[in-house]
Amino acid sequence: MSKPEAGTDSGALSAEGVAELVKSLASAMRQSDISELDLEAGPISLRLRRNSGAAHHDPASLPEPCAPVAAAAPPDHHVIAAPMIGTFYASPTPGAPPFVTEGDDVFVGQTVGIIEAMKIMNEIAADRSGTVAAVLVSNGQPVEYGSPLFELSQTRGARS
Repeated sequence: MSKPEAGTDSGALSAEGVAELVKSLASAMRQSDISELDLEAGPISLRLRRNSGAAHHDPASLPEPCAPVAAAAPPDHHVIAAPMIGTFYASPTPGAPPFVTEGDDVFVGQTVGIIEAMKIMNEIAADRSGTVAAVLVSNGQPVEYGSPLFELSQTRGARS
């Protein structure tokens, strides 16, 4: 981040400075694999996210461990994969029960875990409804982009 402009005593950015910061961060995100960025600097708090659609990622560049697990999943199962590199945590705080366990029903948008990246806790949400068929990572395990985290099967009550 740039240094405060001369004449400012608090180091706070002007509106133009904030706009320039957002533009430069967005540009850096477009030129990298970063899909989310949270930044807090004094009174300024920014959260930038971009659509992590397939247009930005070459499927051939996914890590090798991801391919066998995804291929091994039955056709009616879905794998929730890590959207970033970091450390996976199954619960909101140490000693707390995990967000989900095998057999739990989940819905779209429900928090299923946390990935810590650069001291920022990023909630991982289910992108489909279903029943947790398998938890594929352990608490505190390092993960990469595309690492399989959970396997979901079709929700039990969906057809009845």
